[in-house]
This record gives sequence, structure tokens and C-alpha cells, in this order.
Amino acid sequence: MRAVFRTDIGQIREHNEDSGGVFVNQSGQYLAVVADGMGGHRAGDVASSMAVAYLQERWEKESSLASPAEAEQWLKTQIAAANEQLFRHACSHPECQGMGTTVVAAVCANSFATVAHIGDSRCYVLNKSGIQQLTDDHSLVNELVKSGQLSKEAAEHHPRKNVLLRALGTEPAVKIDVKTVALDEGDMLLLCSDGLSNKVPEADMIHILTGAGTLEEKAEALIQLANGRGGEDNISLAVIDVSAEREGG
Repeated sequence: MRAVFRTDIGQIREHNEDSGGVFVNQSGQYLAVVADGMGGHRAGDVASSMAVAYLQERWEKESSLASPAEAEQWLKTQIAAANEQLFRHACSHPECQGMGTTVVAAVCANSFATVAHIGDSRCYVLNKSGIQQLTDDHSLVNELVKSGQLSKEAAEHHPRKNVLLRALGTEPAVKIDVKTVALDEGDMLLLCSDGLSNKVPEADMIHILTGAGTLEEKAEALIQLANGRGGEDNISLAVIDVSAEREGG
């Protein structure tokens, strides 16, 4: 198993409010995280970096998660705790009032991946069947699409596309969506902020991820494509490749 994380400020923004990383626990299992912060006075980058740092610290102390049930419980418990930490910080620091962040996190073992998310940062799995989006955006526009009030095509350009219905740190408690999928040799996971998914459709993701080059080169190619198409937002992604070169987990 191999993994890479990349983040880029994009072409327009003055600073990067995304955070993330790929972290390893004591048995060599991976945790990939992408968080897209929001809030005034640079509070967005405070929220996203705090969330990622909290999950990293807890993960690196973890010994091993042997089953999907253990992975699901770990993600629910730790993300809920991170939410409480962010909410308390915002309440006690006026400059951070209203801050929050999306989060998508994947625990990756050899035979399965367990994914948790809040907001509109996404996780995709690429396998022999093609690419599948594992997460369901917690956004106003996505709810309009699901209820039939808006087409997927119209949603891509809707003026309220960035309005979230759920975020980490904005309320004392938050509902966390969790899903587990089986992994086979050669499968890949892609976690990303909407700075990537708004600019790079699934067909381009498949083309780049299945093409030639190292994992690092593929990650860079995805970022360059998003920037080449405007790069109005920060762009962050993590890629996990379930390849023959396994390193525990």
C-alpha cells in the first residue's frame, strides 16, 4: 500500500484553508484525511488544521484496527471529539466564531477501507468496475438534486453550490456518515476537497489515476488540471494505492 497527500492554494485565493495528510498507526495502517476550512479572518485554516492535527495525534497512538466495525467506531468517536474541540475553541476565541471545516477521512487496511465524512469533501474508490463516489455531499444543492428540484447539470453552476448543511465545529454535536468498502489488489482511493471535484470530472480522474507515472506525479497532474481550469479554490487530495508493495495494515 502506498499513499500521497498534496495541497495547493489554487489560482485565486490569498491563503490555503485546506489541511490534510496521510498518517500511519503503530501497525502500519493508513489514515488519510482532507479538510476544507471555512470562516472569516483566516479562521477556516484554524478549523481545518486543528481537525487534522487532532486525528493525526490519535491515529499515531493507535495500535491496530482489525475490523471494519472497529474502524467505524474509531472514526465516529474521534471525529465527534474533534468537533467538540473545534466548537469549544470557536466559543472561547471571538476571532474564530463561526469557523468550521469539512472533513473526509479513510482508514485503510489491506482488505477494507472505512470512510467517514462531514460536508462536501469527497472520497472516491477506483477499481475494476470503474470509479464510484463513496460520500454524499452535505450541501444544499445536493439535497435539491436528490429531491428532484434540480438537475445534476444545473447543480454544477448553481449560485449556492457552496452552502453546506453540515460542517465540523459549527455545532456542539454533528452527524457523521460512515461507510466501509472492500479493497482488492490494484484498487485506489481518492479523497479530495471541492477545489478538485468541482474542476475535475470522474472521467479525468480515471484517466490520470490509471495512467503512467508515480503516485506523486498523478497527484500533481490532478492539481495542475484543476488549476488549469480556473483554480478558484484551494485544491487538496490524498491518494491511496492498494498495490503489491504493502507495508503492513
